Amino acid sequence: MIGFETIGNATLICFDTDPVLVTDPWVDGEPYFGSWSHLYEIPHAQRDAILRSRYVWLSHGHPDHASGPSLDLLAGKTILLPDHVGHRMRDDLTGLGFAVEVLPERSWRQLSDNVRVMSVSDYHQDAVLLVDVAGTLLVDVNDAVERGWGRFVRGVISSYRTSFLLKLFGYGDADMINISTEDGVRLLAPPPTASDEARHAWGRLLREKIAFAAKYYGTQYFIPFSMFHQYQRRDSAWAQDYATPLEAFSVFQSPTCERLPAFVRYDCEKQSLQTIDPPRRSVRLRGPEEFGDDWTTPLESAEVSQIERYFQSIEFLRSRLAFVNLRVGGREHHIALGQRAKGRDRGVTFEVPRGSLVTAVTYRIFDDLLIGNFMKTTLHGDWGPGNAPGVLYPYFTPYVARYADSAKLRTEEELREYFGIYRRRAPFDYVVHRFEQAGTQWLRARVNPHSALFRHATRVYSYVKKVS
Repeated sequence: MIGFETIGNATLICFDTDPVLVTDPWVDGEPYFGSWSHLYEIPHAQRDAILRSRYVWLSHGHPDHASGPSLDLLAGKTILLPDHVGHRMRDDLTGLGFAVEVLPERSWRQLSDNVRVMSVSDYHQDAVLLVDVAGTLLVDVNDAVERGWGRFVRGVISSYRTSFLLKLFGYGDADMINISTEDGVRLLAPPPTASDEARHAWGRLLREKIAFAAKYYGTQYFIPFSMFHQYQRRDSAWAQDYATPLEAFSVFQSPTCERLPAFVRYDCEKQSLQTIDPPRRSVRLRGPEEFGDDWTTPLESAEVSQIERYFQSIEFLRSRLAFVNLRVGGREHHIALGQRAKGRDRGVTFEVPRGSLVTAVTYRIFDDLLIGNFMKTTLHGDWGPGNAPGVLYPYFTPYVARYADSAKLRTEEELREYFGIYRRRAPFDYVVHRFEQAGTQWLRARVNPHSALFRHATRVYSYVKKVS
């Protein structure tokens, strides 16, 4: 067959008779310190094709995409990477002995007679992969958010007769949503399971997300993607109520873009589609101690010093936060970040078990703690009126998880040069996007996403984006 299959969480398998390419192959492993497990089994046929693929594409460093236990099964393959500034993934994987190739930005790379790929990266250390299989275009957006590359990608799509959008559409649980104010109010709307009203509100939000993407990208088909996980730790199981079930996608109807099942086998020569029906996994809830976490164990003095150095070394964090406070094993550890914070009283407390915290700091993977959602986050001072997860984005998540950890940046000067590189790659798109982002953040910080005003503003934004 010359075609493709979708399976797992965010895995695309492309065939040119034999398997040529697999993307983000989370096959084995329990990412985010054991918080996540697969939602569906990976059938033997697809698992075999993954292991026989010649090339492996990794979009970004999150462990449900660049899975360590899964990569161990793929030794000897060529790992294809986006051209992320900082090259942490390249350096880490090369150091582990993998054969790594960084794809040139926005240029086609031929992998076989009928399969070629193009990588598009962004300053959040995310990436899109465009795959041409015998003249059919696959737009693997995985869980990336459009950050200045949308106009370019739409231009590529417009030149193809048949195109598929593979993208995360969901309620937003794959991020830090365990966020509360000082008085204990969780900054998150009731889950879809709370009531019919809540279910309709989340369903409406999901429908509008999909409708916008379908119009914006202009593909003929879309496939739900990069969202097939479930929670298995007892201390994160509460977040399962915010996971997006496949049946939620029945709300979407479009005359121009057909929704397909999540797991399919498509023959590009015959233009025929078959559904793959993997069985759903039954998961046993497991205690955090099975993953090295004991909520009662305090930090050792050397670990406190290590964590203080980790946060205090991020120079650009000092102008955004006054402090980070850690509550570990019932003890408080206050880390002052300096006097240059614009919000002098703006700070954050993370209540977190010692084992995963020390691992996250040691290996600079703090985002794994945020996404795991067993850690509890409390905001202090002026963060604006936004809700989870967006409330952390103006001041914390991008600066720690994306720029400091993933891009290996520490100083204001390094950060300016970093953005300068991405700006020089696509000057017009970058500038337009930064203006759009500022307006979007302003809106999200002030308007409830489930309100009529937010929906109206989203429609206006969608129209402007579509015609731009």
